[in-house]
Amino acid sequence: MTYTALYRKFRPQDFADVKGQDPIVATLKNQIRAGRIGHAYLFCGTRGTGKTTIAKIFAKAVNCENPSDASPCGECALCRAIASGASMNVIEIDAASNNGVDNIREIVDEVSYSPAEGKYKVYIIDEVHMLSMGAFNALLKTLEEPPSYVIFILATTEVHKIPITILSRCQRYDFKRISIETIAGRMRELTEAEGVLAQERALRYIAKTADGSMRDALSLLDQCIAFHFGEELTYNKALEVLGAVDTAVFGRLFRLVQDADVTGCIGLLEEIVVQGRELSQFVSDFTWYLRNLLLVQSSEDIEDVIDVSSENLEKLKEEANLADMEAIVRYIHIFSELSNRIRYASQKRILIEVALIKLCRPRMETSQEGLLGRVRELERRLESGIFTVAAQGGPVSAADAGKASESVKEALPKAIPEDVKRVVERWNSIVTDMEQPMKTYLKGARLSLGGENRLLVVVEDGIASDYLKNPENKAHLQQMIAASVQKEIEIEIQSVNSGQDKEDAYIDLTQIINMEIEEEE
Repeated sequence: MTYTALYRKFRPQDFADVKGQDPIVATLKNQIRAGRIGHAYLFCGTRGTGKTTIAKIFAKAVNCENPSDASPCGECALCRAIASGASMNVIEIDAASNNGVDNIREIVDEVSYSPAEGKYKVYIIDEVHMLSMGAFNALLKTLEEPPSYVIFILATTEVHKIPITILSRCQRYDFKRISIETIAGRMRELTEAEGVLAQERALRYIAKTADGSMRDALSLLDQCIAFHFGEELTYNKALEVLGAVDTAVFGRLFRLVQDADVTGCIGLLEEIVVQGRELSQFVSDFTWYLRNLLLVQSSEDIEDVIDVSSENLEKLKEEANLADMEAIVRYIHIFSELSNRIRYASQKRILIEVALIKLCRPRMETSQEGLLGRVRELERRLESGIFTVAAQGGPVSAADAGKASESVKEALPKAIPEDVKRVVERWNSIVTDMEQPMKTYLKGARLSLGGENRLLVVVEDGIASDYLKNPENKAHLQQMIAASVQKEIEIEIQSVNSGQDKEDAYIDLTQIINMEIEEEE
């Protein structure tokens, strides 16, 4: 005897067996009871949420000879024929492979013939978004005014691809993703019926992996049972079959990231690869773990939202205290972007390694989140008293850092001269009034304070610095500045290499003065 897959063997045969779509089931049953059956329905939703199943049950219910509470009896000749696929009253069409104008014209021609038995002819068009525009146009008139004995049920996973002219002629029902609790409960019923022992934790993990699809969940359950046939299905066995990673690994990885331990992160990834785990699934699960950390930080009463055991919830709360919310959001953004890229990548491991290094080294990023991460890292190291980098690039002690900081502070002027400050405030208008090529060379210039309270103009080494250091051009710049502020201002030109860290070379007065203006406002 041939084996039947679980999702086919236990496909619901009446409305009572349908799980997770109660509002839709209740509406359809009320229509059948009241005799207010529509002529066209549009079932939308992700895969495996029951669109085709409910369409078949509805087709049986409207044709059943002995309906019970608006549900098909399942015993009459019409119910049995529809269930076996032998009924001429229910026509299923796969629009993915029958998407041309000719295919739809055949349907339009058949519609004119009334059913040989039963009350209604039901056309179920699956993946209807795959129809060509010509096919949609051919269907349009018949869909709007079909004979009284015809019902169209259109099913799709991509409703946005359906023309508005079709949408406006249908009753639309949106099938939601099925909850983890509902899927796990259904699998529990099926494992008991099949005589299979399964841990609750294993069933819940499979339900979570299915991402709201009952069909996917039953297919994964089938796979796990087959791999360990005759044995109890445990959580670890489910992880092994699905190529997933134990949640404890995510906690270890998160702690390594907080310690900025790149070597440890790469070593842990090596363990995951050696164990043969699916890397795409690992990225998805770690992103989910980070999401749980964020929720734990956001609210105290979060038990109903996070689907973890009380033991794991305590671990999450402990690990959530290791990083602030902004850092976790940055991690989620990095791994969400990685999740999109890794799907079709040939070198998945390398992409994950780069992402882990980004988590540990915020200075690699130029985004706002990356800059905030760098600031947090510096604050943490300064508070610990073990981090400061000397001008020569070597590490020094916190005490020496304090002395160096004091000497730098002593070297700074007590205040910025008012005349220099006025030049900085008017700098943009001064540059705008300049003639070429000086205007171009000054666009990237930064202003600072030189010796004896001179105005220091900092430009990149090269053509710009050579031009501005020319005595004649320098004098012209000095005249333009004097004309703007009505004061003689001595200027000094300084050049820096393009690869040099300019923040170490000078103090940018523009940022300081703009900050003072914002604070005053």
